[in-house]
Amino acid sequence: MFNIGEKVVYPIHGAGVIESIEEREILGERRKYYIMKMPIGDMQVMIPLDQIDDIGIRKVIDVEEIGSVLEILASDTTKMHQNWNRRYRANMDLIKTGDIYEVADVVRNLTLMEKEKGLSTGERKMLNNARQILLSEIVLVAEISEEEASKLVEKVILQQEMPDTAL
Repeated sequence: MFNIGEKVVYPIHGAGVIESIEEREILGERRKYYIMKMPIGDMQVMIPLDQIDDIGIRKVIDVEEIGSVLEILASDTTKMHQNWNRRYRANMDLIKTGDIYEVADVVRNLTLMEKEKGLSTGERKMLNNARQILLSEIVLVAEISEEEASKLVEKVILQQEMPDTAL
């Protein structure tokens, strides 16, 4: 169980802060929900308390772990399927894990692919979604703005090396 004020990650949606725990009636069923405020997009997400384990909610990484995320972003691309459909499904499976390292891998691979030869509309949308998930956690953990986090991620990926002072 998480407490109000805790920073957590909701796979597919990204990181946010639990603002409250409320009981609501939806479709005739009363349930308790975490109300999570997202740092990007000024959005709120309702998470049913009784489905926390199934959804895969986790605490955000520690600030020390951001260096490991940046290392993944700076590393070479991993081998991806040539078939866009298989590549899309494989990347979607990685994003669904909610693991920031897997999401960073997807962001790096798709960003480099976009720079090299462009992406399909579906993969561009996936890249934008994965980037938002990644940025939301970096913003909360490093306590920096979305713009600063975005510039950091872009710089690390495109330079393909770790900056001297990442944060």
